[in-house]
Amino acid sequence: MPFALPAQAVTQAQQIADVMIKLAGGVHPGLRFTHTKGLVTTGTFTPAASAKTISRAAHLQGAAVPVIVRFSDGTGVPNIPDNNENASPHGMAIRFALPGGAFTDIVSNSHNGFFVGNGTDFLALLTAIAGTNEKSAHPSPIEQFLGTHPAALKVIIDSKAAAKSFQNLAFFGNNAFIFVDSAGGKHPGRYQIIPGAGVVKLDSATAAKKKPDYMFDALKAGLAKGPVKYTIYAQLANPGDPTNDGSIVWPADRKRVELGTLSLTKVVANSDSAQKTLAFNPIILTNGITLSDDPLPSLRSGVYALSVAHRH
Repeated sequence: MPFALPAQAVTQAQQIADVMIKLAGGVHPGLRFTHTKGLVTTGTFTPAASAKTISRAAHLQGAAVPVIVRFSDGTGVPNIPDNNENASPHGMAIRFALPGGAFTDIVSNSHNGFFVGNGTDFLALLTAIAGTNEKSAHPSPIEQFLGTHPAALKVIIDSKAAAKSFQNLAFFGNNAFIFVDSAGGKHPGRYQIIPGAGVVKLDSATAAKKKPDYMFDALKAGLAKGPVKYTIYAQLANPGDPTNDGSIVWPADRKRVELGTLSLTKVVANSDSAQKTLAFNPIILTNGITLSDDPLPSLRSGVYALSVAHRH
């Protein structure tokens, strides 16, 4: 469950939040200051038999559980077009219902590998973006940052290609967690969420012709026709794979354990209201899943708490 952050982390979370608000064009009352544009859906998660081999978590033991899933565009700009380069990486946040009214969350985005591996570098990245404009001398602040942070540059380059729809996007929980099995065995892993419809990107000419809300419109249309499905996996670390840096992508040959199937069936009737009250949090965990040495989940939790306060 969430816990208090050290004073230094609280200060850094506030600094990150302040820059995010600046990049969003100021305060937008009642709205998140990052991944602001979104849509809330509901459905079920049915665990695979293999899930219980790496975790004793209640939602991975056999029975299907209800889920709430929010899809989002990147940035804090409320009306950002879905085909804008800055709208990607897109987000998927999942809340699993647990016995007794409890819940646990996954917070993921649509790029395998995060921009950076720690809060200091993330603050520096946001500050460099905020400090760059069309009049900036070269190398600009963001050019200087990307010149020394190739993982961040890769995310930005990869994000230029627009997705066909949310149903054709894979999502990644780039931070490592420890999956704990019934015998106490520990398995460091990262979430991968793969669409049943396959990953499909658009060429630039096709993407340019799309309407501003085309991805959300396609999701609504898809749900009206039937369930939209994803398979959730845990990609497990080999000995020596870093678990403390989400910008370092583990090799594709690492073992993946299927955790189960996400089956989404409808948009909630009050999506706009629901997403104002929903507060997904990567450190809302449950028995069978614990934090690793990755510093970002706890820092992100602090930033999200500020976002909740900002909304209310």
